[in-house]
Amino acid sequence: MRRACAAVVVGGLLSVLAGMCAAAEATSIHVSGSGSDANDGSLAKPFATLERARQAVRDALKSAGGGVEVVIAPGTYRLQRTLELTAEDSRPGRPVVWRAAGEVRLSGGLDIPASACKTVSEPAELARLDASARGQVLRVDLKALGVKDFGSSVAPGRRPELFINDQPQTLARWPNEGFVKIKDVVKNQPYTSHGIKGDRVGVLVYEGDRPARWKDEPDACLHGYWFWDWSDEYKKIDAIDPAAKRITLGKPDHGYGYRKDQRYYALNLLCELDAPGEWYIDRKAGVLYFWPPTAGASARVVLSLMDQPLVRLDRAADVTLRGLTLEACRGAAVSISNCIACRVSACTLRNLGGSGVSIRGGSACGVSGCDIFNVGASGVSLSGGDRNTLTAGGHFATNNHIHHFGRLKRTYSGAIHVHGVGNRAANNLIHDAPHLAVAFGGNENVMELNEIHHVCQETGDVGVFYTGRDWTVRGNVLRHNFIHDVSGPGLWGAQGIYLDDAASGSIVIGNVLYKVARAFLLGGGRDNVIQNNLVVECGESIRFDNRGLGWMKDTITGTMPQRLKAMPYRQPPWSTKYPQLLTVLDDQPGSPKGNILVRNVIYRSKKMSLAPEVTKFGTVKDNLETADDLGFRDPAKMDFRLKDDSPLRTRLPGFEPIPMERIGLRVDAERPRLPGR
Repeated sequence: MRRACAAVVVGGLLSVLAGMCAAAEATSIHVSGSGSDANDGSLAKPFATLERARQAVRDALKSAGGGVEVVIAPGTYRLQRTLELTAEDSRPGRPVVWRAAGEVRLSGGLDIPASACKTVSEPAELARLDASARGQVLRVDLKALGVKDFGSSVAPGRRPELFINDQPQTLARWPNEGFVKIKDVVKNQPYTSHGIKGDRVGVLVYEGDRPARWKDEPDACLHGYWFWDWSDEYKKIDAIDPAAKRITLGKPDHGYGYRKDQRYYALNLLCELDAPGEWYIDRKAGVLYFWPPTAGASARVVLSLMDQPLVRLDRAADVTLRGLTLEACRGAAVSISNCIACRVSACTLRNLGGSGVSIRGGSACGVSGCDIFNVGASGVSLSGGDRNTLTAGGHFATNNHIHHFGRLKRTYSGAIHVHGVGNRAANNLIHDAPHLAVAFGGNENVMELNEIHHVCQETGDVGVFYTGRDWTVRGNVLRHNFIHDVSGPGLWGAQGIYLDDAASGSIVIGNVLYKVARAFLLGGGRDNVIQNNLVVECGESIRFDNRGLGWMKDTITGTMPQRLKAMPYRQPPWSTKYPQLLTVLDDQPGSPKGNILVRNVIYRSKKMSLAPEVTKFGTVKDNLETADDLGFRDPAKMDFRLKDDSPLRTRLPGFEPIPMERIGLRVDAERPRLPGR
């Protein structure tokens, strides 16, 4: 460890002031894979483990002084248990930084040596493989490597995964890509939802003969969108009847039931390991089988083991993780609970079975300048502040590149989730995901200057930004975001901004939506402000319905009042900030009242479709719908800033130019260069 204090020279006399010395004191603690925990933690004699460094941090914080820095030398540090950082490992106002000095990997996985990988040659094992895979598939005796916990076969957050050269491999499946459709469902408990017929019980009729191959597979599963295109689930196969061409799924049944023509695929099947990059674990024998994605070259083969967070911060203050790579665990990378001013900065979070970073409770914590990708669930979750008092949490997710998320938990695993009060998501670049990008709730949160594209790729009735079913979710701001190249399959497809099922009180200003299947879908809510947005070459522009007066009546009289009464809406600060809630139950609660749609530009897109109540009980004016050239700077390069002589400046004088140059990632100390540069 290295300590240094400041000396002050005054009038030629050396005057060492004890108080100033203590305030300026700094401590450095070093860790290296070649070190020893018997060392002193100096640069010359580093510790070997993070746990020993943590003890040194505790010792340093017991003395008066400044902050502490844990400097981790390059290398891979395999974690077999969570690195726990608590109040004992921090002090308010005395920053503790855990930082990488080069490429540092904190891994929750097992590196499998090449010597443990053998070509499958036993006749009994070869017989279980597809003919195309014989001679191609390697086997690893996991028990011989000390692996005892094989986890769940498919449950997100608990399932092991295989990574080769830092790329996630595919659990053996059929078909190798995409889905097949349910030919029919057996009528056991028929029911109808929104006019669509299905059955509550999972007995499926299939086409072809492929499932007959799976009868002897011990843990065969299906993954599908069983009724709605926004609700997926993994289901174990209980039985296969090749004569009747039926598959019976395990209990409990999917909450929404099953219906004809919905999508599924089969997985966790050794007999379907028939392509490079596929793998399978025989849990009874403790053997891993995999077909390497490339032949000949040496590869880094890693199996994820940890199902707990790699790092957990609980009731800590002023702790930063900086420049680390966190990878190869079955669960989440970082959990931050009830902390103050803690931060994940300039880190890479990848190849995770769960989420990247979860922040709950506390205040002023954040994730900034990070690359988060190939995660099984969400990228970043922010939840802080006190809704009862509308006290802000001040959490943030800024300048992060989040992509290829929701790999395993395909729905409602957004790049960013923002809940609570007074939190912020800004300047993030988000792309490539099956479902939504940003889910939000709570109050007074701000989501701005984000660029989002190619999400909602696998789901329907979905929004890039999404919230719904709560009158008390108010004051949230969606401002100056750029959403482009988004479309979705199935019923209702994809929307850029989706205020679903009477969502109310959102402020949506100055967003650009380009080539989105439907720019806005507003599900009958109240008191929303949709202003100064630019919709360019979208399928539909703005659809605002009155569902609260029709099929949604039961929710308007049931769920919505319950959520209203759960909040102190009749007392300050609620009653003064949101006075509309005081009368909502007596003011035709299902009617879309009090909405403002002003100065939106609809360019070469389908015209607005508004329920009559939206215009009757709200403000709809100064919206421009046109196919005329509006003088954008460079639409071919998606630059929709206005030229100085843009006709829009005179046709809609109140329209405020949108600062596209400020949207998306930015170069700063945490992100010295942009992706691809």
